[in-house]
Amino acid sequence: MDMEIDNSEPIDMEESAPNPVHREPPSIRRLDETVVNRIAAGEVIQRPVSAVKELIENSIDAGSTSISVLVKDGGLKLIQVSDDGHGIRFEDLPILCERHTTSKLSKFEDLMSIKSMGFRGEALASMTYVGHVTVTTITKGQLHGYRATYKDGIMENEPKACAAVKGTQIMIENLFYNMAARRKSLQNSADDYPKIVDLICRFAIHHTNVNFSCRKHGAARADVNSVATSSRLDAIRSIYGVSVAQNLLSIEASDDDPSNSVFEMDGFISNSNYAAKKITMVLFINDRLVECGALKRAIEIIYAATLPKASKPFIYMSIKLPPEHIDVNVHPTKREVSLLNQEVIIEKIQSVLESKLRNSNESRTFQEQRVDSSSVSISMSKDSQNHRSSSGSKSQKVPVRKMVRTDSQDPAGRLHAYLQVKPSSQLQGTSSLASVRSSIRQRRNPRETADLTSIQELTREIDSSCHSELLDIVGNCSYIGMADDVFALLQHNTHLYLANVVNLSKELMYQQVLRRFAHFSAIQLSDPAPLPDLIMLALKEQDLDSEGNENDDLKEKIAEMNTELIKQRAEMLEEYFGIYVDQNGNLSRLPIVLDQYTPDMDRVPELILCLGNDVNWDDEKICFQTIAAAIGNFYAFNPPLLPNPSGDGLQFYKKVPSTTSEDGNASGSADDSKEEEIEQELLSEAESAWSQREWSIQHVLFPSMRLFLKPPTSMATNGTFVKVASLEKLYKIFERC
Repeated sequence: MDMEIDNSEPIDMEESAPNPVHREPPSIRRLDETVVNRIAAGEVIQRPVSAVKELIENSIDAGSTSISVLVKDGGLKLIQVSDDGHGIRFEDLPILCERHTTSKLSKFEDLMSIKSMGFRGEALASMTYVGHVTVTTITKGQLHGYRATYKDGIMENEPKACAAVKGTQIMIENLFYNMAARRKSLQNSADDYPKIVDLICRFAIHHTNVNFSCRKHGAARADVNSVATSSRLDAIRSIYGVSVAQNLLSIEASDDDPSNSVFEMDGFISNSNYAAKKITMVLFINDRLVECGALKRAIEIIYAATLPKASKPFIYMSIKLPPEHIDVNVHPTKREVSLLNQEVIIEKIQSVLESKLRNSNESRTFQEQRVDSSSVSISMSKDSQNHRSSSGSKSQKVPVRKMVRTDSQDPAGRLHAYLQVKPSSQLQGTSSLASVRSSIRQRRNPRETADLTSIQELTREIDSSCHSELLDIVGNCSYIGMADDVFALLQHNTHLYLANVVNLSKELMYQQVLRRFAHFSAIQLSDPAPLPDLIMLALKEQDLDSEGNENDDLKEKIAEMNTELIKQRAEMLEEYFGIYVDQNGNLSRLPIVLDQYTPDMDRVPELILCLGNDVNWDDEKICFQTIAAAIGNFYAFNPPLLPNPSGDGLQFYKKVPSTTSEDGNASGSADDSKEEEIEQELLSEAESAWSQREWSIQHVLFPSMRLFLKPPTSMATNGTFVKVASLEKLYKIFERC
C-alpha cells in the first residue's frame, strides 16, 4: 500500500505539470517608423485643445500680434489657426512637419536657456500623423504665399503659390481620423470647444499685446474677442467680466538670493467678495502656460483657511525665473515644468498671499444697486434666497423667529466679540503660515481604504451607526465659542447646542485612525523614550496616593510585562498604526492622525499603558478597534494638565507667602501684596496652552468634524449634544413678557 502511494505521487505530478518544452521567448522587433510616430503623436496631441495650444504657442513665437481660431465640431472636423507673424520660409516647407525639425534650438545646451514656447519640433509632425494638415504662409517681402499639405510627416505635393495675407494659417481636418477609439470618445464629449475657449482666454489675459479671437465654424459672432491693451486688469475685465475684475487684488513677490531662489512674481488674486463654484488658476512661468499642482494646492490651503466663503478663488500669476533655473522638457504636452528650488518659491508666494488675504479680510466692499420700489429688497436672508431658487416661486419673507443670522462656513468664533481676550504670543505664532498651510491639508488627503476585512467591517459599523440628524448638525453648525473647559457652544439653524469637544474629538480621531489604517505619516520624537519609563509614569499617575516598595515592585513587573508584549507586536504597530518601537523597547515615532494637529505629549505614557493593558491581541477586529480607540483617546482635545487660569483657576498660580510676623500672622500690607504675586512663567505657559487648545478646537477640530465625523447614535443620548436654546421658543417667551 505504501509503495503504491509513493509511486502514484510522481506520476500525478508529471501528468498535471505544464509542458515546458518548445516555448521560445518572443523575439524583439524594431517597430515601423510610422507606428512609432503615430504612438508619439497620441501622446503629444491628446485632444483638440492640445493641438490648439501648440499652434497658438507657435504663433506667439512667430511674433504675432493677432491670432484667430476657427473650430468645427469641437475641433474634430476642423481647427484653423491664423496669425500675422513672420511666416515660414519657402525653403523650410518640405521639412516643416518632419519630426524634430525646429528653428528654436540647434543643440541640447540651447535647452538650458530656451525662451520660446516650442523647442522639440514634434507638434506639427504629430498633427500630420493624426489629421490632415494644410499650411498657408507668406513671409515679408513676398508677392504671394504658398500652400502645402502634409500627411504622416511628409509634404504630399510641391507647395502651390496662392494669395495670402501676412503670416501663417494652419488648418487641421479630420483629427484622429485613424484613431477610432479616441475619436469616438471625443465625439461623445461636449466639453472640447469650451476647453479651447478657456485656453484662449488664459492666453489673452497674459499676452495683452496680442489680439485673440475664437469662434465656431458658421457662427457670426466670436466667443472670444480680446483687444490688445496695456492693462492686464482691463484684459481680465474684457475676458472674464466686471464681476471678476472688481474683486481682484494685485500681488507681487520676488527673491534675488542666488543661494536660495531667484524669481519675480506678479499677478491678481480674488478677495473675499469673489464667489465661484470652482477655482480658476491661470499660471504662466516664463510666459509659458503651465500647471503646477503643488502651487495650486498651497493656494487652496491658504484660501480655505483664511477665506472659507471664497475658497474657490480666481488666480492669475506670472512667474519669471532665469532660463537655466527651469526645466521645460518634463511633459509630452509641455503642460508642466520643473523649477529649481520649487518648494522655496512656493513658500515665499504662500507667505505673500497669506499676508495679502489677511489684510484684505479686515474690510469688505459692497456694490450698490438701484432697484424699483416695486421690486424685492436687495438685502434678504440666505434662507430666503435658497427658498426662492429651490421652489421657483416668489420668495416669501422669513419670520424673524426662524431667521438664521449666521453662516456655518465662517470660521470666526462669535463669542470672542464680547470678550476681552489677552493676546498670546504663542497663539499668534500658531496662526503663522505653517499652521495655515496645514489647517486644510487633511481634507486634501484622499481617503485610504484598507484591504483587511476587519477594518472594512469596522468602517461599515461607523457608517451604519451614523445618526443622520447629528450628522447634519456637525456638518452645518456655526462655532460660537467655549462655554467651559469641555463644552463648546454651537448654533445650527435656530437652535443653540452645547457639544462635548472631548467626546467629539475622541470619536473623530478613532474614525480617522481606521480610515488612515496603514497609511500614517509620523511624528519623530527628538529623543527615543524607553517604554518601561513611560509605563511607570502612567502607573504612578494612576496611583498617586500609594506608598511602599511592594507597589513599586508590582509596577515594575507590570511595566516589564507590557514592554515585552509591545515589543512582540512592534512590527504590526509600525506597519498598521505608525507606532515605531525599536528592539531595545524605545518609542521613537507616533502616528499623525490630523496633519495640522499635534497631540499633548504629556499623555504619551497613558497611550503606552493602554496599548499594554487594554488591547485584545488575540482577535484581529477587536485588536484593531482597541488600538484605534487608544490612539483616539491620546489625540482627543482633552483640557491641558495645568488648571485654566481664567476664573477661579487663577488661584493656583498665586505664590504662597514666605514671611510671617512673630505672632505667626501675616505681616500687614506687605504680605497682602505678596499674596497677589503670580507665578508669571507658569501662568504664561498655562495661558498659552489653553489659548492654543481653543484655537485648535475652532480652526482644526470643527473644520475636520464637518468633513469627516460621522456621529454615532449613542451621542444623541449620552450628553455629547445638549440643546440649550431655540429661537422660536425664545420669541414666545419674549412675546409673553
